[in-house]
Amino acid sequence: MNKVILIGNLARDPEMHTTQGGVPKCSFTIAVQRRFANQQGVREADFIPVVAWRSTAEFCGRFFQKGKKIAVVGSLQVRSYDAQDGTKRYVTEVVADEVEFVTPANSDGVQRSGYADAPAAQPAAPSGGAYQPTQMEQADDDELPF
Repeated sequence: MNKVILIGNLARDPEMHTTQGGVPKCSFTIAVQRRFANQQGVREADFIPVVAWRSTAEFCGRFFQKGKKIAVVGSLQVRSYDAQDGTKRYVTEVVADEVEFVTPANSDGVQRSGYADAPAAQPAAPSGGAYQPTQMEQADDDELPF
């Protein structure tokens, strides 16, 4: 099993790219605080590279911004390539299957995303298809199956 779940802050703005085949790709780095403080009492952070593809990439590129607290669910991937100097380089990154805001985009009443149509609640980017906001519906207790 290969499953990664991270919650942290975006260390920089996402970078959008499109492959030669026309597939959207978004790369970003998430700063995740360690569970325990070091000897000086400081909780250090690890900076984890993340890559998202297709509709998830488009969502990240549109709504994510440096400093936002997000959650990422995905898998760990290690790949290698030959550098120009002839050495073999290794890259370890998380391939995002799901991404989500941990706090609302305007939790303090200020729109920080830079997009006028950014969602105010906690949107999630599904792994297949475009992002679709949903509304909660009231249900009568008699209609519930449990």
